[in-house]
Amino acid sequence: MVRVNLDKIIFYPPSKGYAIILKEIGGNRQLPVIVGVFEAQSIALALQQVKMPRPMTHDLFVRALTRLGASIQEVVINDLIDGTFYAKITLKNKHDQSLVHIDSRPSDAIAIALRVDADIIVSESVMEEAGLLLNLPDLQKHPPVEEAPTEDDLLDRLIELKTKLQIAIDDENYELAAKLRDQISSLEKESKNN
Repeated sequence: MVRVNLDKIIFYPPSKGYAIILKEIGGNRQLPVIVGVFEAQSIALALQQVKMPRPMTHDLFVRALTRLGASIQEVVINDLIDGTFYAKITLKNKHDQSLVHIDSRPSDAIAIALRVDADIIVSESVMEEAGLLLNLPDLQKHPPVEEAPTEDDLLDRLIELKTKLQIAIDDENYELAAKLRDQISSLEKESKNN
């Protein structure tokens, strides 16, 4: 089993979704997992520790489990079949210490793990089949030079701004929403020019 951290979220044009990049802890492999827009937004909210005025679906799931006396121990991306990833969430019953494994989509498992700071794990077989090797020696020979923002940087910023825009709209803060909308438009034009 390979412990990973969520490294970044980037836009993935072929599916009009997002790629969640999971990076091996203490290693040089990463695993891209394609997720939908709503799942990416939920993951981004958890990463940024944004507190919504009302619980989102993943927050509700965590609250319900806690009230029922269960805790989330870890999530495991355990299989890859015909290009589709599968995951399991491991729950622990606080009363009898028993473990329960629940099937899940990786996007939901990751969104939940981030909310409770649970370990995210990828099976070795999945990492071998779909993982990508980072080219670390090249990075060490040629340290990155401070350059103009890359496409990944712009996309990361767009995700952040769109998340803040949705929060501003939900909070009926339309003045802030208008400013964020203008920043998003400007960044989208910039990304088209690159």
